[in-house]
Amino acid sequence: MTWTILQAGQRVCLQLCSLREQSVTLHTSTALLPTVMGCYECCMRCLGGVPYVSLLATLLCFSGIALFCGCGHQALTESERLIETYFTREHQDYITLAYLIEYFQYIIYGLASFFSLYCIVLLAEGFYTTSAVRQSFGEFRSTVCGRCLSTMFIVITFVLVVVWLLVFSLSALPVYFFYNMAYTCHTISVLSETPSSINQLCIDARQYGLLPWTAVPGKACGMTLSNVCKTREFSLIYDHYIAAFAGAGMTVLALLTFTVSTTYNFAVLRYLGRKGIGPRC
Repeated sequence: MTWTILQAGQRVCLQLCSLREQSVTLHTSTALLPTVMGCYECCMRCLGGVPYVSLLATLLCFSGIALFCGCGHQALTESERLIETYFTREHQDYITLAYLIEYFQYIIYGLASFFSLYCIVLLAEGFYTTSAVRQSFGEFRSTVCGRCLSTMFIVITFVLVVVWLLVFSLSALPVYFFYNMAYTCHTISVLSETPSSINQLCIDARQYGLLPWTAVPGKACGMTLSNVCKTREFSLIYDHYIAAFAGAGMTVLALLTFTVSTTYNFAVLRYLGRKGIGPRC
């Protein structure tokens, strides 16, 4: 993909520089040939200085965070309404769940703000340490501070990968819960001709820890559960949790890409630092 982008940029540079060459007269075109080649080399330096891996990881991270935070926030809000309407009658039964949902929503706000800044910082670090920029501007020399910053970004990104692997795993739990509900509703629709067996098919929110065991009724069975699955809210919540799960996976993939790119950039930075005039801060 990166090679395709560079080839496309090379064709654009050739076209721009050829237009500049054609704008002069024939007797001066030979004299301006170094200028035209300088235009081409400058354009290729700019294209070669873009850290495409970091740029791709930034776009992937922004997309993943947007999916996870936006869909997760909406799914949590609708889940509270669904449980309040169909699984409990008393406000005290789900007050703990309501506080927990509000707490997670504030965490989502913080994640969105933090990663909006951190992805930009990692992209800037990619521009700083990309080998193409250093080869284009030979006067650049690595510094002690630069290597320390690169090391810090590698450690922080690795820790975030571990944290988001945990988030990715936990985000599968609500998907599993609603998948069980959908599968149970499908079974009820298949066995609709035998009402006695239908009433034995239930989804108990207390079993999943969503409600205390004292909550009444705490579960939905038979046609009541089937009617819950047919509501627009159920389909909306299920789709949002799936999208949030996919967003968490995209974020993990983006952070892994960042880890690879920052580690590579640090290795190149150390290598070129040995060829410099000496480290400085």
